[in-house]
Amino acid sequence: MKRCFCLSVLTLFIVQGVLAQSNPKSLTLFSVNKKSVSTDEFIYLFEKNHKGKPEEHTQEKIEEYLNLYIKFKLKVEEARQRGMDTTTKFKKEFAGYKEALRKPYLPDAKLVDSLTQLSYKHLQEEVSAAHILIKLPAEALPADTLAAYTKIMAIKQRVDAGENFGTLAVTLSEDPSAKSNEGNLGYFTAFQMVYPFEAGAYSTPVGQVSNPIRTRFGYHLIKVIDRRKAMGEVEVSHLLVRTGKDRDSEKAKKQIFEIYDRLQGGMPWSDLCRQYSEDLSSKENGGKLRPFGVGAMASVPEFERTAFALSTPGEYSAPFATQYGWHIVRLEKKIPVPSYQEIEASLKSRVSRDERMQTAKAAIQKSLRQQYAFVENQTVKTQVLAIGDSSLQQGKWKAPAGSLGSEVLFSLAGRSVLVADFFSYVLAHQKVNKQAPSAYLSALYENFVTAQLEQEVEEKLLQTNADYRYLSNEYYEGILLFDIMEKEVWNRASEDSLGQRAFYETNKHQYTADERAEATLYKANKANALDTIQWLLEQDSVVSDELIKKNAIRIEKGKFEKSERPVFTMLNWSAGLQRAELDGNYYLVKIERILPAGERTFEETKGLLISDYQTSLENEWLKVLEKKYSVKINSKGKKHVLGKLITTK
Repeated sequence: MKRCFCLSVLTLFIVQGVLAQSNPKSLTLFSVNKKSVSTDEFIYLFEKNHKGKPEEHTQEKIEEYLNLYIKFKLKVEEARQRGMDTTTKFKKEFAGYKEALRKPYLPDAKLVDSLTQLSYKHLQEEVSAAHILIKLPAEALPADTLAAYTKIMAIKQRVDAGENFGTLAVTLSEDPSAKSNEGNLGYFTAFQMVYPFEAGAYSTPVGQVSNPIRTRFGYHLIKVIDRRKAMGEVEVSHLLVRTGKDRDSEKAKKQIFEIYDRLQGGMPWSDLCRQYSEDLSSKENGGKLRPFGVGAMASVPEFERTAFALSTPGEYSAPFATQYGWHIVRLEKKIPVPSYQEIEASLKSRVSRDERMQTAKAAIQKSLRQQYAFVENQTVKTQVLAIGDSSLQQGKWKAPAGSLGSEVLFSLAGRSVLVADFFSYVLAHQKVNKQAPSAYLSALYENFVTAQLEQEVEEKLLQTNADYRYLSNEYYEGILLFDIMEKEVWNRASEDSLGQRAFYETNKHQYTADERAEATLYKANKANALDTIQWLLEQDSVVSDELIKKNAIRIEKGKFEKSERPVFTMLNWSAGLQRAELDGNYYLVKIERILPAGERTFEETKGLLISDYQTSLENEWLKVLEKKYSVKINSKGKKHVLGKLITTK
């Protein structure tokens, strides 16, 4: 079918697009413990971290960055040698990062955009079609599926031989409405039919009949009768006089024409609606209905046809009948199809929830299976899916003992995937559920295949896509760096109180202060808010928290050098109570005493001291690592890097 062809082309384009980059050979810049770091990797990271800063593309800055990068690699190598990348914690964290990293590179990432654009294209056109349906449940057995397909193909052959489509629909279609409408569905646009049906209709030329199309209702043959530019939506008001049941149809007809005469005579529309309309939900607001598009009123085609036939706001129709009664319709406004930019966000959201997303994903999975030579061992698969039991529903299933685990379940890209691999996946991913064990195990199997395919895509990306390769390595090494720095530096520096004290005693001459004021600052946005505070302080009384909160006063207490707070430049540098105004704020400052210049205490320097202690620990640790692991810089590689990165003015 043309639908399948179009979707396959879309899928192939997406899959090829994410794998299209090459992996050129690169020089070695340096090695740590005989592990090479390429010039390309260094250039990539330098440019990434100095983007928009051409003034930093100097030899001095590049060599400074190279020195830092060598130190970074030393730490990562130590973490690797300690096996920190083999722990369960690391593997779980790295897997989470990789899953997020893979998403933009997988076909699904481009799928929403592609389907949104395709859906908008469909929204710009309306299709009139008829169909013949042979019913078939979505989960039908293979034998029933074959029988239904054979039946629909037999009908297709009769259509191709020249028999009238409408006549065949009346006699053979299993859609009950076909008996009265010859299978004619009228005009419709995107999102009004199940997606496979929509796709089939839009890909079939006018006057032709599609090949059998499978939806969740069964197999369809679709005959496209007409196409036209989308009419958008229409907003109308209506006045209804009901018929049916015990109602007198002639009396209703007479009444609607009397109302029509009054309308033409100048009686206000809203008054007539309020007085005569029998649509209780709209009569009080002038009969106004929500805007609707073509196909939305398919059950009352006369109403839809009449509404769209009106052209000028305020224009009203002559009385007409539907299955609900007699109507008069007034046009409020016509709403054209919005531009793509106007509805892109809402359309994407709608596409993401729609059946078309699942249909396209299935097509992508099929394409990936073909691309990576996926071949199932059907016999083994059947055996595996048959061993599910009720423990799966509790999420407590365990793999059975025996030799089945060593069997090949399927092959992918030339490698064999064993049943044991699938069992491990089930153990890690099973959850409490209400599905039948066989259905749940089958769903887990499909998820497992998808995961294995994504793994192959990732391997391909690592080989062919430099950005992905470098980003993946950044995550890997970044997690290792964090873990080992936390262990060797950060935690030691913050928890080692004896080490902190010893570091302070050795370096306290570095932690000095100029003259400082031991003071309390009261800050308010109104001058009179500080009056009561000042009076209480002058009386040596306590300033309550309630008073502070009531007047929205901010308090800061501590030891301050004169340059630390601009307000101090406006005050006398001496003990006492003083007021000042600065930048629209009002200050009341109580200076207790002026402290002479000198060394800060251990407690005063603790925050800065811990940071300095971390740096000291890190530097000492790096000296150990530099002796432990050999570092060799390739002069040819360094020359290449400088040539690539230095900005020529």
